[in-house]
Amino acid sequence: MPNSIKLLALLSLLITPVLSADVPANIRSLYNSIRAKGQCSKILKGGFYSEEGDSQDFSYCGDHLASDGIVYLQGTGGSLANMDINCSGYNYDPYGGQSWCDDGLDSLRWTRFDDIVARYQNGGPGLSPYIHSFITFGNFGTKKGYVPFDPQSVGIEPLSIMAVVCGDKLFYGVWGDGNEDDGPASVGEASAILGRHCYGDTMDVFHSHLENDVLYIAFTGHHAATGVHGANWNATTFEEFQESLQAHGNRLISRIGHNDGTLSLDTQEMGGLLSVLVSVQCILYYVLTSEIALQ
Repeated sequence: MPNSIKLLALLSLLITPVLSADVPANIRSLYNSIRAKGQCSKILKGGFYSEEGDSQDFSYCGDHLASDGIVYLQGTGGSLANMDINCSGYNYDPYGGQSWCDDGLDSLRWTRFDDIVARYQNGGPGLSPYIHSFITFGNFGTKKGYVPFDPQSVGIEPLSIMAVVCGDKLFYGVWGDGNEDDGPASVGEASAILGRHCYGDTMDVFHSHLENDVLYIAFTGHHAATGVHGANWNATTFEEFQESLQAHGNRLISRIGHNDGTLSLDTQEMGGLLSVLVSVQCILYYVLTSEIALQ
């Protein structure tokens, strides 16, 4: 009987989501291994700036694309990417005139997938840099000399979940915008509210995090997409939006580092596995209670 109890407890842990902003061990290991390696071996597209005027040797890296289904940003010499502030989108400030984005240099009134978000919001205004944790990922433009890269070319879907390791914390966001050719081909940017949760109240459109120590993780495949019901698109606070991404994000990061050359289960298969585990748990509970009744 003690063994049955232990097994029940283990199964309960397996079906309980982890709701924490701490960096899990497997993601910390990934972070450290990428930085220790120094640079990307399987560059999907290179030639980007992290900050205008720097070495232009940052890339979209596919070293873990086959094994873990992820793409991330990496430079050389152990660099990852910095965090510039994106103030594009619906510029409504629910925090009472904080002015993080007023007169910002990067303050377009739309983001790349606002037409999709507006449908999800039933006609709402789209993403807000004051509310939604979104990441600028991909480079789009046709100007001479500009380096383009469309994440959809490697299976990353618009508004899919992304994970960001910043300031020794883990946050989830969505791929919500792209870098355009109105400036240099740069990488490493997130919405204002995400930047402030990563690095504090000094972050705004004029003040960025310049160190190249931020890990942006994008997930390939349909199982990473949010869809209309996969996020609280009508959230009124960062906390509401972040909470709506937690369970999905936790499932995605849990597969990283635990594959042996093949991708882990997709959402439908995971749902089936969880159903089996719940059924097994019910059976074991029935056996356990029967044993107790017979005593």
